[in-house]
Amino acid sequence: MRPLAYVWPYAPLFWVVFLWAFLPEFAIVRRARRAQGASDGKSLQVILLGQSIAFFASFPLGWVPALQFAPPHRVAAFYVGVATLVAGSVLRRHCWRMLGRSFTGDVQARPDQEVVSRGAYRILRHPSYAAGIMLNTGVGIALGSWVSAALLTVSSFVVYMYRMTVEERTLLAVIGEPYRQFMSTRRRLIPFVY
Repeated sequence: MRPLAYVWPYAPLFWVVFLWAFLPEFAIVRRARRAQGASDGKSLQVILLGQSIAFFASFPLGWVPALQFAPPHRVAAFYVGVATLVAGSVLRRHCWRMLGRSFTGDVQARPDQEVVSRGAYRILRHPSYAAGIMLNTGVGIALGSWVSAALLTVSSFVVYMYRMTVEERTLLAVIGEPYRQFMSTRRRLIPFVY
């Protein structure tokens, strides 16, 4: 069975939302590659490699009937996936606005950098990465494949875990106690859980 992302009338919705969500991400990566410094610990490359492998595997896996959601749930899964993709992108854009010039595609820190604790940062340390995981998970769900959804979720979690470790180490070294206090009052990705 073809994934609904390739079937009329669902395909235009999926691909318009996909492009709307990911085109700004590509611009961020392009800028980050030019500005990348030693403090990044190659986390940008880890994210790009991990996500590329997961995406290249997930789209073909979406075509395997045995790995798809049950036929009665295909349409609901498609809409849940698109909604998750939209929600992830909206949250990412919110995070970009909250961080302002402190948002970069690679890990950077300045001693005078503000520790942002407004918006989604009032609840989580890394809402932007939680949003990235949502974006990718939404694609897998919209493809109608539980394996694609799982692969994109797990790979996103793994690469962002590496990025969070590098980023927190850098921010602690450069900003110090204000960031340590920020870390002690918030979970990383899931409110009140992790």
